[in-house]
Amino acid sequence: MNTLLARSGDWLRDNGHWIRRLQWVVVLVYAFLLIVPAVMPLPPDSARMLDNLTVFAQFVFWGIWWPFVLLSMVLFGRLWCGVLCPEGALSEWAARKGMGRTIPRWMRWGGWPFVAFALTTIYGQMVSVYQYPKAALLVLGGSTVAAVAVGVVYTRGKRAWCRYLCPVNGVFGLLSKLAPMHYRVEEAAWRASLDKRQVIRIQAVDCAPLQPIRSMKGGSGCHMCGRCSSHRDAVTLSLRSPTHEVVEVAEREADGWQTLLILFGLLGVAIGAFHWSVSPWFVALKQTVAEWLIERDILWPLDTDAPWWLFTHYPELNDVFSWLDGSLLIGYILATALVMGSALSLLLAGAVAVAGGWQRRRFNHLAQGLIPLAGCGVFLGLSALTVTLVKAEGVPVHWVNDARLVLLGSANLWSLWLAGRIVARWTRGLRWVLAMLAFVAALAWVDAAWGYMFWWW
Repeated sequence: MNTLLARSGDWLRDNGHWIRRLQWVVVLVYAFLLIVPAVMPLPPDSARMLDNLTVFAQFVFWGIWWPFVLLSMVLFGRLWCGVLCPEGALSEWAARKGMGRTIPRWMRWGGWPFVAFALTTIYGQMVSVYQYPKAALLVLGGSTVAAVAVGVVYTRGKRAWCRYLCPVNGVFGLLSKLAPMHYRVEEAAWRASLDKRQVIRIQAVDCAPLQPIRSMKGGSGCHMCGRCSSHRDAVTLSLRSPTHEVVEVAEREADGWQTLLILFGLLGVAIGAFHWSVSPWFVALKQTVAEWLIERDILWPLDTDAPWWLFTHYPELNDVFSWLDGSLLIGYILATALVMGSALSLLLAGAVAVAGGWQRRRFNHLAQGLIPLAGCGVFLGLSALTVTLVKAEGVPVHWVNDARLVLLGSANLWSLWLAGRIVARWTRGLRWVLAMLAFVAALAWVDAAWGYMFWWW
C-alpha cells in the first residue's frame, strides 16, 4: 500500500501541468455557478435543482462542496487545497505575475485563522449566505477577490493567502491532522543527500503554501500537491496512524490559537450559527426584546430598511431582517460561543489539573482531542441543508437521524481515544480515570448542543 501511495505522490509531481489545467476548469465552473445565479431572478418555491440553475448552484456549494470538502480533509489531508481549490489556484497564479513583495508581519499574526473563520461565519448568517446567490457571491466571491489581491501584492508564485488569511485555513489544518496519509520526511535521508557531492544541483521544491519541508512533521499545513514527492529521496506519500499527529506532533505544535479555534470557533461560533434558525430560545428572546421596545416606544430597531449586504433583505420572498433580528442573531452566536467555549475550557482545564497539575501546553494538547467531534459537528450542520434540498426533490430521508447518531457516536469514540492516548502520556491509574471523566463531560456538553438541534427542539 505504501508503494502505491508513493507512486501516487510521484504521479502528482510529474503531472503538475494536468493539475493546473484541472484547476482552471474548477475555477471556470466555480465562477459560473457563483456569478450567473446572482444576476438571475430568485427562484420560486416550486423550483428544483434539475430545472433551476440557482437551486442547483445552492446544492453544489452548500449541499456537496462545503460538507464533503471538510470530509475530504479527514480522509486525504488537504488534497483539495493543492489540487482543486479555485482560490488557491488563482492566488498562486496572481503571485507569479504580481509585485512579489515580502509577507508583512501583520499577515503572519497567529490569530487570523480564528478571527477570519469567526467573522466569515457570522457575516454569512447575517446575509443568509446558504439561501441566496447574491449573498454567496458577496461572501465567496469577496474571499476570492481578496485571495487574488494578496497574490498580486505578496510573494513570488506562493500562496500567502492560503497560508495566513484564508477563512478556512485553520479548520482545514485541524481536520487534516486526522488524515491517514501524509508526506513523510526522512531527515536521515535528507542529511545524507546534503553530504553527498552532487554533480547536478538539486533544485529546491516550489512549495506554494510555504511549508518548511525538511522539518515538516505533520500534514496540517501541507497541501498534498505532490511537488515535493521523492525530493532528495527523503519525502514520500505514506500511510500513518490517524492518531499520530494529534497525539505526538501536536504535543509540540499545538498552541493557544488552535485551541481558541476548536473551543470557541468550531464548537462555539459554528454551533451558534447552526442553532439560531431552529432555536425556540432565539424566538422567545426576540419576542421578549421586541415587546420591551414597543412598550417604551423604541421602534427603530424593528425597522427593516437594512441593505441586503448587511442583513437579509428579500421582501419579495417575505424574508427580511429587522435591525433587531440582525443584532440578536449576532448576539446569539457570540453568546453561544462564549458559553460553549468557556464551559469546555473549564472542563479541559480540570482534566489537565487532576492529571498532574496545570500546564498550558498540556491544555492546548488535550483540546486537540476534540477535533473529531468538532469536525463531525460542522459536517452535520452543513449537511442539514443537503438533507433539506434532497428532501425537496422527493428523496426519502427517514434514515438521516440514525446516520447522524452513528456519525456523532463515532466522533465521540474517536475523540475519547485520542484524549486517552494524550492523557496517558502524563499519568496513569486514578488520575487518568479522573481526567478522562472530565473529558467525557466535555463530550457530553457538545453532544447536548447537537441533541437540541436534531432531536429535542
